[in-house]
Amino acid sequence: MFRRPVLLSLAAVAAAPLLAGTASAQSALDEVLAKKTITIAIPTDFPPYGFVGTDLKPQGLDIDMAQLIAARLGVKAELVPVTSANRIPYLQTKKADLVISTLGKNPEREKVIDFTIAYSPFFQAVFGPKTIAVKTAADLNGKSIAVTRGAMEDQELGKIAPPGLDVKRFEDNNGTVAAYVSGQVQLMATGASVAGNVMSRNPQLGTEFKLLLKDSPNFIGVAKGEDKLRLKVNEIIAEARKAGELDKMAVKWLGRPAGDLP
Repeated sequence: MFRRPVLLSLAAVAAAPLLAGTASAQSALDEVLAKKTITIAIPTDFPPYGFVGTDLKPQGLDIDMAQLIAARLGVKAELVPVTSANRIPYLQTKKADLVISTLGKNPEREKVIDFTIAYSPFFQAVFGPKTIAVKTAADLNGKSIAVTRGAMEDQELGKIAPPGLDVKRFEDNNGTVAAYVSGQVQLMATGASVAGNVMSRNPQLGTEFKLLLKDSPNFIGVAKGEDKLRLKVNEIIAEARKAGELDKMAVKWLGRPAGDLP
């Protein structure tokens, strides 16, 4: 006579893990929509992608992208500053739903996190004042340019440099930038983030993008297995690309359109 209650109790105990499993199986996208907030890891020390403005608020291309995604989802963006070292752990420990922080995709990272389609360019290029016309490698002939010795842009510049280009190599980015800002050279070959910093700190120079050396686009990081969120963000990126919003964002912060992104 006591078997039925015991059996029911055992059934309840057995069902408990299943119910817990169902609750924990709720996807990151479901949770974001339920709480009306998405937590996004962003940089604050890497202009023009992410930095702290004079109003002490984060700004930059990655911040604009984070706000765009939140707006499309109809939720509030909770921005969390990260560094290069901790941005991936933030995804793995669920401290962030997304990482939008100049994240490049490579096989090692793909083992531990998933990636959306690309949302912005990250590139090495030739930069210089608006008063100097450079549209092709041939236009570099007869000009002087600063570059950091051994850096990717040094290698890429070497592939296209005409014989008449005066290349001055420096030991670090600070030396390269100082040579350009002080007028020792007419142009500089560097990464988009370094150039963006120069543009924001020295507006009087009228520095602009001149010639692409190498493209290394940025992707948004998503926790492994969160396919619903990843596919939804892919949809948002694709719509923004089609509407020209990604190009406008890139022109605003990088001085060139986003172009063809993978």
